[in-house]
Amino acid sequence: MSFFGELYLRSTLPFLSEAVTTREVDYLARAFADVAGPAPVVDLGCGHGRHAARLNAVGPLAGRVIGLELDALSLAMRRPGFPAIQGDLRALPFREASLAGAYAWYSTLAAFTDGEHMHILREVARVLRPGGRWVFQTVPFERLAASPRAAFRETLPDGSVLEEESCFDASTGRDEGRRTLTSPEGRCLRASYSLRYYPLADWVRLLESTGFSVVWVHGGLAGGPLDAQSTDLIVGAERRHG
Repeated sequence: MSFFGELYLRSTLPFLSEAVTTREVDYLARAFADVAGPAPVVDLGCGHGRHAARLNAVGPLAGRVIGLELDALSLAMRRPGFPAIQGDLRALPFREASLAGAYAWYSTLAAFTDGEHMHILREVARVLRPGGRWVFQTVPFERLAASPRAAFRETLPDGSVLEEESCFDASTGRDEGRRTLTSPEGRCLRASYSLRYYPLADWVRLLESTGFSVVWVHGGLAGGPLDAQSTDLIVGAERRHG
């Protein structure tokens, strides 16, 4: 089965607490506070809309957020309060220079090949107006390289058992893993994944080659610098003029 579908949704939702979502939404609200309207801002890979629903309700992006998600189940379960489109990051369904901003959270960009990553960044640049804001969050390469093997087993609140094993290869930047979710009734969802992570210097080169200038790099939601203890890599960039 596909990893990014029912398995991914049901295995991640229990870990996305309202407190975590509030901190992430607050960060995004600050990140886009100076982005003038009325052009919209798109949540790329919006999932069930935990960020988009809140950002579209209050704050600097109220009434301006659009969700984009490929998975039909996630869209069917999305929170109310924002418009959403089913679509692919590799072919964004927006006109050229029609958006004021875009963001992608939770390593949304990791599930593609190197060539596809370049193409996706070009697509984001295409749909953003000059000066448009682009923000994305992922896992620091160095954090994965320091602990390349991981294994996990936990019983979720509904009684399902979640199991996962993964191994990160720093030479390829690929985190290869397998996740299994077994319901109390014995239904088993299982799939493998391969996620691509880049060192910061490679991200900067990718962004600069696709029409962006890096504005900031943060190592967490508090806005501190990226260092060896950082749990996040959050990059803010702008679409270059011309």
